[in-house]
Amino acid sequence: MTPSNLLPPIQGDDTKKDTMRAVVQTQYGSPDALSLQTVDKPVLTDNGVLIRVHAASVNAGDWHLMRGTPFFIRFIFGGLLKPKIKILGVDVAGQVEAIGKAVTQFQPGDEVFGDLSECGFGAFAEYVCATQSALALKPSNCSFEEAATIPGAALAALQGLRDVGQLQSGQKVLIVGASGGVGSFAVQIAKAFGAVVTGTCSTQKMGMVRSLGADHIIDYTQADVTQNGQQYDLILDVAAYRSIFDYMRILRAQGTYALVGGSIARLFQVMIFGSWLSRLTGRKVKFVTAKPNQADLAILRELTVAGKITPFIDQCYDLSEVPVAIRRLEQRQVRGKIAIRM
Repeated sequence: MTPSNLLPPIQGDDTKKDTMRAVVQTQYGSPDALSLQTVDKPVLTDNGVLIRVHAASVNAGDWHLMRGTPFFIRFIFGGLLKPKIKILGVDVAGQVEAIGKAVTQFQPGDEVFGDLSECGFGAFAEYVCATQSALALKPSNCSFEEAATIPGAALAALQGLRDVGQLQSGQKVLIVGASGGVGSFAVQIAKAFGAVVTGTCSTQKMGMVRSLGADHIIDYTQADVTQNGQQYDLILDVAAYRSIFDYMRILRAQGTYALVGGSIARLFQVMIFGSWLSRLTGRKVKFVTAKPNQADLAILRELTVAGKITPFIDQCYDLSEVPVAIRRLEQRQVRGKIAIRM
């Protein structure tokens, strides 16, 4: 990795007790708009948990917030012309540094992981403050880097399969985009639920998806999954880049198509035609809108400790390399997750 790939050296003294290093954005744009700076540490509130961050991970939401696209995301998170969220990063794993007076579930020294999407983000920093409801104790058999890859992606996979898809043991599930962050967890969680799992991926990622436990793997560069004669009780579309109408022919009566992520065109297609398709065909067409919560983090911890899910890390980057990590994720060639270590 050449020095040009790294953020420039920070200015100022980061050894002061009340400051920290963080990757900051002050305008929308490419990864080049990010800079490593010395900033004030978060202020601990009565309901807050101050975490010394050991690791974070990169998600598609990071690049959308970084670029401010699609445009409606600026209305959701604020900052029409400039971002209100200065420090990105939603997945965190670290050690509790201090707690507010109203915090009862954690103590300084506890190793935790969590999803900061409802706490203002901020994981790409040496410290972050979160509410206790956003956190759970870190799985004991995971490194901090592994734990940091779990919250956002695995929560979306769990809630997509269990809540939206209502997956039952013995059912057949198709996971479109099985080699990505959400997809890699979805394969393992579906297997833990007792489902028969088929995953789609490119040729070079088939071995990785097989290692996750998929029963069947379809190389989308060589075969069309909608033409193989199989039918599925649930289709979890993590990489929605083809028409939802194509999938109706392989979705069983009363089955569910659940969209997790993909192109904006597919998102609007589900918004416009989803309800109509559901009424016309009897097959449910739904979005997966993951809702962070402590109970599901505990479930994911239990599945991890039991060895039923194992995070798959494509590569670890240092905090100064966050722009490199986001750029790689934007290229859509990552297997599993990318971790950020402090």
